Amino acid sequence: MSVQLGLPQLREGGAPGSGSQPLPVERPDGIPARRPADAPAGLADRYGRRATDMRLSLTDKCNLRCTYCMPAEGLEWLAKQAVMTGEEIVRIVGIGVNLLGVRELRLTGGEPLVRADLVDIIGALRQAHPELPISMTTNGVGLDRKAAALKAAGLTRINVSLDSLHEETFTKLTRRPFLDRVLAGVDAAWAAGLGPVKLNAVLMRGINDTESPSLLAWALERGYELRFIEQMPLDADHGWTRRNMITAAEIRELLSEEFVLSPDPRARDGAPAERFEVRRRTGSGSSGDSGGSADSAGADSHGPVLGTVGIIASVTEPFCSDCRRTRITAEGKIMSCLFSREEFDLLGLLRQGAGDEELAERWQDAMWLKPKAHGMDHVGLDAPDFVQPDRSMSAIGG
Repeated sequence: MSVQLGLPQLREGGAPGSGSQPLPVERPDGIPARRPADAPAGLADRYGRRATDMRLSLTDKCNLRCTYCMPAEGLEWLAKQAVMTGEEIVRIVGIGVNLLGVRELRLTGGEPLVRADLVDIIGALRQAHPELPISMTTNGVGLDRKAAALKAAGLTRINVSLDSLHEETFTKLTRRPFLDRVLAGVDAAWAAGLGPVKLNAVLMRGINDTESPSLLAWALERGYELRFIEQMPLDADHGWTRRNMITAAEIRELLSEEFVLSPDPRARDGAPAERFEVRRRTGSGSSGDSGGSADSAGADSHGPVLGTVGIIASVTEPFCSDCRRTRITAEGKIMSCLFSREEFDLLGLLRQGAGDEELAERWQDAMWLKPKAHGMDHVGLDAPDFVQPDRSMSAIGG
């Protein structure tokens, strides 16, 4: 299967609105802008990390308006001409896999399902890379109609955002009454064999935080893997505050009301989620410590493992030292870090006629400059010099 999409007409200067320029030799901060000749192969950075997990955004558009991501009126979408075509996506992924050591691909958005050529893109990627794990993050709206086709095209598995099982709460968070459509999409993904089906939930104080135990129970009963995500300062309204977010410690404490969490014995291996085995709490045994940490003492007395739960604590328990991700936005910009305020134009260079080796070198130079953590060269979203990125999560690609 191939993607039959041509390149758009270009204005002088490369990709629309991008004006691709060569990287400078030196930067104002004194860090060399070019990767040294003796740097490790692949997408290595100055801190000894190497990116093998590629997150590629297919679009900035979304059909929900989640309060922690997007304003009620939406955002100004990219022009169609500025967004990567199917052929360009396949080529960029090929450079990552064949030249730079990418071993896993996650398709993101915006909302990937709004792209009419989504199935064709996945089919072309699978044809080019038969063994590559290809996953996708989606809000699930419309997934019930496409899950089987996505599986047949070569999608490996899927992550679905689901913050509440209550229609009123779901509508309040997403500003759309689409809970029934999302649940139908989750079921369809499972039926199509896109497992393990993972669910992503962001807890908001005073809105859906008390639902966490019941949401976990629901997921465990159906064999889904639930992951709670700390709200990050990536909302378009820039209304995030450290005080209002639900921390990982609070999440563990909320879950301990009904469950006992024990560290998953499997290696984390660079994954953003810390996993815990889940057992049902029975009687008046151990009830979790006051700090909200996982309760492993006496876990066997609480019965069999029901499944696992993950917690992604990007804010309070960052895992930046083992980050293995590289990101490509919908308009082909390289972002070395989710919180980075620097972007490097790959698509503009591609549309100007650059060869694969030149594009790979640009990508390597961009990743060499990857910051230590949170867009800075030190850890801490509480740091006084932290500046929230201009882009929201939907515009970056989760």
